[in-house]
Amino acid sequence: MPADDNTRLTQPRPVRDSISEMAEIVLPNDANPLNALLGGRLMHWIDLAGAMAAHRHSRQWVVTASIDHLDFLVPVRVGDLCILRSSVNRAFRTSMEVGVKVWVENYRAEEKRHVSSAYLTFVAIDEQGNRVAVPAVIPETADEKRRYEGAARRREIRSAESARRTQVRG
Repeated sequence: MPADDNTRLTQPRPVRDSISEMAEIVLPNDANPLNALLGGRLMHWIDLAGAMAAHRHSRQWVVTASIDHLDFLVPVRVGDLCILRSSVNRAFRTSMEVGVKVWVENYRAEEKRHVSSAYLTFVAIDEQGNRVAVPAVIPETADEKRRYEGAARRREIRSAESARRTQVRG
């Protein structure tokens, strides 16, 4: 890659450049026998929404490295509209923390409810699968600055937990 392309790809970017949104209508194939959205299907959609934000920020291929925690707060039914919004909270050398928030919208009842939130870590890679540097994030709003600072704390927790798991296996 020419040097000027590398410089362009690693210039810091504002959070707004990574914001992504996707919507899915919950169909019978997405549901369990109780007509509620399968948790695995929602996890798949969260991964896709997170990857969109990571791609937009890094302008690189990305792979999912981890997901921190996932709670399913309210059921999502067949026929509901599932809205997923994502953005990069913070970038480190080759990785990015992406936040994804999910809502269910029952457009017939004109009701919108929070379903789930997740933090995912994505790593940018080249065509050979080697890690590549990602641009820094420029948080602009108070909420973006709060998520930016929170991402550093969550990274420390993830690192400590990873070291603990390695020690237990060791």
